[in-house]
Amino acid sequence: MSAAARTSTRDIARAAVRAQLAEVALELFQREGFEKVTLDDLATAAGVSRSTFLRYFGTKEEAVLAAFDAHGDQAADALRARPADEDDWTALRHALDTVVARYREDPARALATTRLVRDTPALCARQLEKQHGWRPALARALAERAGSSAGSPAAATLGQTVRAAAALDCLNVAVEHWSASDGRLDLVELLDEAFAALAPR
Repeated sequence: MSAAARTSTRDIARAAVRAQLAEVALELFQREGFEKVTLDDLATAAGVSRSTFLRYFGTKEEAVLAAFDAHGDQAADALRARPADEDDWTALRHALDTVVARYREDPARALATTRLVRDTPALCARQLEKQHGWRPALARALAERAGSSAGSPAAATLGQTVRAAAALDCLNVAVEHWSASDGRLDLVELLDEAFAALAPR
């Protein structure tokens, strides 16, 4: 087996263990409440040592929110791939389909996670902190689409940064409405409606 194959197999195995630990954590947080559950409780429920759990998740918050880590980069990559002649606002809306897709893959889990985050101040604050990191990535992708600073890393304008921030706010409002409806409303339609409310007239 080549070194690359071994690395790939190891990464797949690590991702599987990480997903399993996150599932155990979510169930325990839902049952007992986020604040009451300790890292030792999580390790015991998962059948691993505390040090093993900490190798995968450094904090309780990360056990819930790690699934969101890649969303910003995925949305930025999707944004760069949008047609060059598409306006920024339309491109941002379509780029966020990569995030929405995660909610649609497992709506029940997504709803449970969304509610847990919304109802837990520590998680809510950490999630907003993570999203704050998505904004510059989206703004840079807009700048790259515009072709500014050719040959060097594109610097986002104020307008591009504002549009990126507004797009993330639209996503958050749409998810809040979706969660409040117990997942009965269509998240794509909610996101469309949110973007339409701010679309240039």
